[in-house]
Amino acid sequence: QVQLVESGGGLVQPGGSLKLSCAASGSIFNFSRMGWYRQGLGEQRELIAHMAVNSDTYYARSVMGRFTISRDNDKNTLYLLMNSLTPEDTAVYYCNAVRITRGISYPYWGQGTQVTVSS
Repeated sequence: QVQLVESGGGLVQPGGSLKLSCAASGSIFNFSRMGWYRQGLGEQRELIAHMAVNSDTYYARSVMGRFTISRDNDKNTLYLLMNSLTPEDTAVYYCNAVRITRGISYPYWGQGTQVTVSS
């Protein structure tokens, strides 16, 4: 059973930074890609960044240049460094991992971590 455990959320002032972590229960090389989504209150969940197993990255326009996705293969952990945070970044952030087996995609989700940007 795959488990993804996020941590690092909290309350931060506008312009501040946070670093989220997502610890996987097994090797992250089991996943074709891992990424971060967020869901604001009353909004749909949106993809903000992901990293493929070959380290190719994608960023949503709203976070490009401010957020950085990275991973530590030895620790089986995915990270999201968030800089220059604004109140619009307030949301629950979810870690996502996708495993592809025989052409079928199996998504896995963490429980989410709250990020609140407020003065």
